[in-house]
Amino acid sequence: MSPAVTIFKDSEHLAMGAADFITQAVRGAILVRGRAMLALAGGSTPEKTYGLLAQPGRRNRVDWAHTYLFLGDERFVRPDDASSNFGMVQRTLLAPVSVLASHVFPVPTQLETAVAAAAEYAATLTRAFGVGESHHPPRFDLVVLGLGEDGHTASLFPGAASLRVTDRWVVASPPGTLPPQVERITLTLPVLNAARKILFLVSGQIKAEALHDVLEGRPNHEERPAARVRPGNGTLTWLADEAAAGRLTRSGLKLIGARRGEDAMETNVDDGRPERALPRGPAK
Repeated sequence: MSPAVTIFKDSEHLAMGAADFITQAVRGAILVRGRAMLALAGGSTPEKTYGLLAQPGRRNRVDWAHTYLFLGDERFVRPDDASSNFGMVQRTLLAPVSVLASHVFPVPTQLETAVAAAAEYAATLTRAFGVGESHHPPRFDLVVLGLGEDGHTASLFPGAASLRVTDRWVVASPPGTLPPQVERITLTLPVLNAARKILFLVSGQIKAEALHDVLEGRPNHEERPAARVRPGNGTLTWLADEAAAGRLTRSGLKLIGARRGEDAMETNVDDGRPERALPRGPAK
């Protein structure tokens, strides 16, 4: 299935579209399975999105009592470190919404090594999903991802050994080329590609070349790891702002509301009913 791509005017409208997408995905998962299992991303655009989800006018649209939050990747730093993904999620979403502590699963970066943290997080997934690593990977209802200017996603960096892992759900990864230069813990491609829904959020001109390569080029998957994210039995959605989408030719893609006056296309939610796809932000 081809990915669905929505282009927004700017990062603010992108964050609003992402908040709506996440809200709809959570509702659909709870309606069908009684709970929603999400893996969240770090980064500036997700940070804006989480802040919107926590606003008084939006927070009640999500049934947080039946929502469980994990991380797609984490830096091997203390939770109070400024670069911690969990620290950012805690500030922007968890504290304002008062999500139950038992529904939040941070990576245990307090352990001695990143390898130990990865092993313990895999054990956390085993308990939370009720399956072992000898079985099929856990199936998240929604995985939120970003795209690095080097084409990485989560903490799956170009050329890294983690790209070739097929027998583990979580691994430690050495620092990539981008700051901060610290070890990482990341979900592996088998887990990402098992998700029911994957949502990429991409903002800024600095991401334009990587986004073009992943969506329209023929990238070496070792060089552009995000191109290897292809759910086997789920949906793949990209939300980008105009700056990030500047090099896209629009050919061969399912563009949703990318031009003035276009009608939104339809997608499917988990209960099988049609759902209006997200419109583009207001025209300039």
